[in-house]
This record gives sequence, structure tokens and C-alpha cells, in this order.
Amino acid sequence: METKNTIPLWLAVAITVVVALPFGIWLDKLNLPLWAAFIVWAEYFALGAKPDALKTMVPAYTLGVIGVTLIGLLYQVIDKILSNPTNVVLDFGLQKLTNDNVALFVSFFVGFCILIYAMKYLPVTQTGSLPFFNGITMFLACYFTGTFLGWFKDFNIGADMLPYAIVIFCGITAFIGGMLGAALGWFNVVIMFPREVEKAA
Repeated sequence: METKNTIPLWLAVAITVVVALPFGIWLDKLNLPLWAAFIVWAEYFALGAKPDALKTMVPAYTLGVIGVTLIGLLYQVIDKILSNPTNVVLDFGLQKLTNDNVALFVSFFVGFCILIYAMKYLPVTQTGSLPFFNGITMFLACYFTGTFLGWFKDFNIGADMLPYAIVIFCGITAFIGGMLGAALGWFNVVIMFPREVEKAA
């Protein structure tokens, strides 16, 4: 026996792309980053394009997003400490080396050392290193491109909490975008209606 698709891959992919578009263009401030979804969709195929892949993808991706979101929060905490005018900050004489930069470099160095070291204690991040790192990169891409900013139109968030809220909303955006991608990968395979047929002699 062999598996044969009722609908060819090229057509199923085109259908899936069209199904995905409303999530990125019709939801106004809740529009999702479709590029994140498409990357995770490709990841589903890279991991075998079977529903069992989701058992690795979803938890590993989620852990990546959570881990880097915590690093983002650490960045905000360190930045607030360094920006306090009562604290003494070394002046290195470099225009670009601001308090914000120092906080970013320190938090990312320390945070990523801990996050990547922790992988050895989390089996799903070893078997699912690709989705784990995709969770990290999708957060970073959302954060540094400001993809999540549409969420803030109707929220009244105080200036003190805004930096933390931005990090959290970015994590939520990256997570939901990734889950959409996992669903798209599954949907793409399902609508091909694979069936088993006898091999030709």
C-alpha cells in the first residue's frame, strides 16, 4: 500500500494560504503576524506533517515563547533600575551605549545563557529544538518589528506598566501566531485527503 493525495499539494497550499489571510487582514487591531504562522506551518512539514508532530511542536514552541518573554521582562526590570536617576551608571564615553542598551545586552546575555542551558532538562526542547528556537525567534521578530502594537489602541495602560505590557502582549502575539501556524499545517494535510491505495505492479 502507498499513500496518495486526493487534492494535490500545490492546490492544498493555495487554499490554506487563502484561509490564513483573514487572520492577518480582517481583525483590525487583533491582526496576527502571518509570517510567524507561515514559518510554523513550514515547521509542521519539516517535522513529518503528521498530527503526532503537534505533540512536540506545541509544547516546545510554547516554552520558547515563554522563556524569551521572561527575558524581555528581565530587560524591562534592569532598564528601570539603570534609568533611576539616583543610580550611578558608568559613562563609557560611547554615545550608543545608553542605559537601555546596557539593560538589553545584560538581560539577553544572562537570560539566553539560562534558557539554552535549561534545554538539557526539558526533553521536549531537545526533540523539538526547531519549534523551541522558532518560539524564541517569533517573539524577537514581533518585538523588534512592533507587530503587536495594534493591541494597544483601546487599552489604558499606565506609563510605568507599559513596557511590561508590551513584552507580554508581544509574547501573546507570537504564541497565537505560532498556534495558527500549527493549525494551518494540520489543515493543509487534512484537505489533501490522503488515502491508501495499492502500489502499482
